[in-house]
Amino acid sequence: MSDQLKSIVFTAVVALVCALLLTGAASGLKARKLRNVAVDRQKNILKSVGLIKAGASMSAAEIERRYDANIRCYDMAGTGRVVPADKAGAGLPVCFYVKANHPKAYIVPVDSSGLWGKIHGYMAIENDGKTVAGFSVYSQNETPGLGGEIEKPWFQKNFVGKKIVDKAGDFVSVGIAKGKVAEVIPKDRQDNYVDGISGASLTGKFLTAGLKSVLRKYEPLAKAFRKGPVSLPAGS
Repeated sequence: MSDQLKSIVFTAVVALVCALLLTGAASGLKARKLRNVAVDRQKNILKSVGLIKAGASMSAAEIERRYDANIRCYDMAGTGRVVPADKAGAGLPVCFYVKANHPKAYIVPVDSSGLWGKIHGYMAIENDGKTVAGFSVYSQNETPGLGGEIEKPWFQKNFVGKKIVDKAGDFVSVGIAKGKVAEVIPKDRQDNYVDGISGASLTGKFLTAGLKSVLRKYEPLAKAFRKGPVSLPAGS
């Protein structure tokens, strides 16, 4: 075999080995990335119902364990009935914080427009179908120090205890005020608003509209909870 041919064979072998190594590394990284995405989703669902406190340090394994012990995910049919999750996506995805086999709260994904892009998070509603149990934002592109404050714990905790219905029990959602609630919102509507962020009124406007759109879709489930206990599918 000539030296030239040896060089060609050597180069081909090295290229093949490198390609195999890169393929293996990419596959391994993809699996790790998918797990990280799933764990981040689980963490934010847990945060929305107060099962992970803001700033708490927790391993991926502990997040997964806590999620599996407390959260069950299903679909909501158009009537508000809870059904097993449909991979075809026929229903609306909804998760439940379950304690002693009874739902303590239901959790809905938030997908809202913002000033500069999409806002993604989770909102939890207590099992009375009226009261916000928690709110978490995990992705946003708002202005740092202004609209970007929606991702901060101080802003999100303001939602806890707020109502999505008015004094008459009719759906109105929960919104962000243009200023302090006590100063700009009539007293009989203050339960439906949180304080706004100074200098970020447009972010508040977009998020208010997004929350109303999302919560309206899940209003059949909220109504079912207002009427009494809601049963979850067995064996899930």
